[in-house]
Amino acid sequence: MVNSIIKKDKYFYTKLIAIGLPIAFQNFITSSLNMIDVFMISSLGDTSVAGVGGANKLFFLLNLFLFGTSSGTAIFAAQYWGKKDVKNIRRILGVCIIISVSGGLLFSIAALLFPNIVMNIFATDVDVIKEGSRYLRVIGISYCFTAISFAYVFVLRGINQVKIPMIITIICILINTFLNWVLIFGNLGVQPLGVRGAAIATVIARILECSLLIISVYVLKLPIAAKLKELFDINKEFIKKYLFTVAPVIGNEVMWSLGISIYAFVYGRMGEVVMASMTLTQTIEQLAMVLFFGMASACSVMLGNDIGNNNVERAFLYAKKFLRISVIFSIVMSIFVIVISGSVVDLFNVSETVKYNAKLCLIVFSVYIPFKVLNLMIIIGVLRSGGDTRFTMLLDMCGVWCIGVPLAFITGLYFGFNIQYVYAFVLSEELFKLFFGLRRMYSKKWLNNLV
Repeated sequence: MVNSIIKKDKYFYTKLIAIGLPIAFQNFITSSLNMIDVFMISSLGDTSVAGVGGANKLFFLLNLFLFGTSSGTAIFAAQYWGKKDVKNIRRILGVCIIISVSGGLLFSIAALLFPNIVMNIFATDVDVIKEGSRYLRVIGISYCFTAISFAYVFVLRGINQVKIPMIITIICILINTFLNWVLIFGNLGVQPLGVRGAAIATVIARILECSLLIISVYVLKLPIAAKLKELFDINKEFIKKYLFTVAPVIGNEVMWSLGISIYAFVYGRMGEVVMASMTLTQTIEQLAMVLFFGMASACSVMLGNDIGNNNVERAFLYAKKFLRISVIFSIVMSIFVIVISGSVVDLFNVSETVKYNAKLCLIVFSVYIPFKVLNLMIIIGVLRSGGDTRFTMLLDMCGVWCIGVPLAFITGLYFGFNIQYVYAFVLSEELFKLFFGLRRMYSKKWLNNLV
């Protein structure tokens, strides 16, 4: 009976569009302008592309740490919002800010004080290390501001407030792109600064984004507009309950991101051309996945709201509906990426070898898109919505560390395969994760009311 109601239920599609579309659009703008950034930097040559790509691996690690902390917090925010418990939503925002800023500070110290050491992990070429270090010495200033922005954005998503972060992100990224144009190339009478200019532009945009988010929350008097006392009204029991669910998410993202960084280490050891090729490939990949990140976020919020409101039967049926929709859209996206991969790569001002490698890697990626999308939906959208964070941690870690990392070393460094084959072996971890992820979802063990 419930299933027949869902088929006619406008609520599902209305809420999917209301939550998922702004998040997807926000990610689309971010990824599009990230691609424009790489396009601008590509005019400086393969070395600059590889240097900035290597430097951004540190931010990638921070990004996933923040994603783990904030998305774990959003699990509670969604369930608390399901029972309209504003007091505890404010408290978990406070905990999230403390943990996120602490992590951001550590990454800032690494970027600002030890950039050469960081770059030596991801590259061997002296010029690439020099360019990347030049970028890190500036971009590290932005990390703590980014940490605060993550906390506010994800808690706002948990309470179904997605339009404000979207608008702010769009404004700041447009400003970032304009400043890139001015500072990288020396337009409007400014001295050209190259990769340092790109870093300065990003720092300004991130500080502005953080400021606008906080101002908007308090001016509009949103539910999370808390006094300092309310934000940090935290006791031992609350922290224990929070960490029981969120710590595995943080551990999951940190260990997964370390595994991804090992992939970057392998690509770096395969040479500057391979590193530049993967920077291009992954930039375009982000653009292809934005719709699905929006869907996964909507899935997590909708299921979390239902679970918090003790409507677990509908949460399970919605989970299956999300998977069916994901399959259809991911196949369409897979075909689309294959069709446009060549023309998109040709836009970049890099060597023909880099373009050729990137095209082949994008074709490999397109084959795996349905598997990646289903795993994204199951892990982030479904299982985490019910606090099943320990299982998702084990699933991700086993996929990366037991399959992806060993295959990267064996195929990339031992056998010396071409990058497209190395990438195909690395992505095979998605098949493993999908098998066990589906089994877990249908077991219903993830349907836990945490609040």
